[in-house]
Amino acid sequence: MEPGGVPLGEAFRFWLKLGFISFGGPAGQIAIMHQELVERRRWISERRFLHALNYCMLLPGPEATQLATYIGWMMHRTWGGIVAGGLFVLPSLFILIALSYLYMAYGGVPAVAGLLYGIKPAVVAIVLAAAWRIGSRALKHPALWAISIAAFVAIYFLEVPFPAIVVAAGLIGALGGRFAPRVFAVGGHAGSATTYGAALIDDHTPVPAHARYALRTLLTYTISGLLIWAAAILALAAAFGWHGMYTQMGWFFTKAALLTFGGAYAVLPYVYQATVEHYQWLSGTQMIDGLALGETTPGPLIMVVAFVGFVGAWQGGLSDSVFLAGAAGATVATFFTFLPSFLFILIGGPLVESTHGDLKFTAPLTGVTAAVVGVVVSLAAFFAEHVFFPEGIDWIAAAAAALALVALTRYKVGLIPVILASGAAGMIYTFWR
Repeated sequence: MEPGGVPLGEAFRFWLKLGFISFGGPAGQIAIMHQELVERRRWISERRFLHALNYCMLLPGPEATQLATYIGWMMHRTWGGIVAGGLFVLPSLFILIALSYLYMAYGGVPAVAGLLYGIKPAVVAIVLAAAWRIGSRALKHPALWAISIAAFVAIYFLEVPFPAIVVAAGLIGALGGRFAPRVFAVGGHAGSATTYGAALIDDHTPVPAHARYALRTLLTYTISGLLIWAAAILALAAAFGWHGMYTQMGWFFTKAALLTFGGAYAVLPYVYQATVEHYQWLSGTQMIDGLALGETTPGPLIMVVAFVGFVGAWQGGLSDSVFLAGAAGATVATFFTFLPSFLFILIGGPLVESTHGDLKFTAPLTGVTAAVVGVVVSLAAFFAEHVFFPEGIDWIAAAAAALALVALTRYKVGLIPVILASGAAGMIYTFWR
């Protein structure tokens, strides 16, 4: 059967369902897609799935969203990719707009404050657990540990820009792959011999015509993408001025989208530093609260940018209706964050399909992944400073984070149960003390 053998309507219903159940961060979302698409529905084989995932891991942007876009594009051309990626993002955008409104309108209510007090230590634990999960898979050699530690020191103590760390780690990985291949061949997502039966897009299924490399197609998508981006940013500049908040959000989140190597956890320190310290769209406490809300919603964690856009526009006095201003800010942040992700797939997908069975970018990926572990630990340190030391040390928050970390790593408790239990405990403690 050809890849297009699944009707677009059936695929639409699946991607919509996925948008509402994609909890658990990138690892959980990729696991859900693997279970549904590789094991159960067999729309794509294990090897082709991992081939696509290797590419998405190299890209800046949320890898799970891009993987969904890639598979949708392979099956149903351009519109298939747009539908798959769009439905992966839109549910979480609408949910976060609603939660952001409740946070801004009722965040001072004791019950809500108690809920957030309990969730924030859990967020620190979740970030540390993410670092542990990535590190246990990626740091298989002392050289990789050294890259990870150097990345942590560089970003946390020396304030080296995140892009410079990514470039340096990628170059080290590329050189290591050439001169020490055994060291740098252990990272990333390796191939798999596992099979779950014949798939629509199987190991040896010919690349469909629309997925074959053609210079004309590459130029068409590149120019179209640049025109869409330019039209959007110029429209904001015409309406609000270049220094207007919406225009600056569009410009900043475009840059952030191009720097999100290693997933949301890796780029959040950059987003935090820029939006809190440079632009001052929101406070450090609000940023941590936004991450807490983002952890409780489906979709990619980088959707926390919708919260940033909402809160910044709400507080910026951009409209008589603070809700409409906030919703517009959330939409602007989301649009400019995710537009590059779609373009990377539509432009780069044919090039990747032409390398099927000949992956040559594993070594740079290994170096970047090792650095990402250190950057993620730095993110946990950023948040721990604000959660555990608001004025003096908060022993209750520290103990709550420790319990959450043990639950996540030792007892493998799911993300959502940990967040719900932490929020409930925070509410009880707030009313009890």
